[in-house]
Amino acid sequence: QVQLVESGGGLVQAGGSLRLSCVCSARSFRDYTMAWFRQAPGKERELVAIIRPVHGNTYYADDVKDRFTISRDNDKYTLYLQMNNLQPDDTAVYYCAGKYGYSSGRETTDFSSWGQGTQVTVSS
Repeated sequence: QVQLVESGGGLVQAGGSLRLSCVCSARSFRDYTMAWFRQAPGKERELVAIIRPVHGNTYYADDVKDRFTISRDNDKYTLYLQMNNLQPDDTAVYYCAGKYGYSSGRETTDFSSWGQGTQVTVSS
């Protein structure tokens, strides 16, 4: 059972920055497709960003493009999400998700491992 543990959430003012981290228990982390999702109160969980194995190609949701950066450190088994120019609409619980191997999927059902989530709150 792969474990994912997020950290780095918190309260920040609009325009501020946060960096989320997600540590993976799998030693084969480098072979995982990893993603960040978020879920705001009363809304469905939505994709924020994906980073794929080997070449590390990335995909971003339109509303975070140019503000958020997903990255990974395979030697530290860690996934990151750098979030800049945060806005109140970014307030949500942020989840780390993973799937072994290359995956082109962008839905929650495409990922088999999930973290417990970390709260990000942006005040106006």
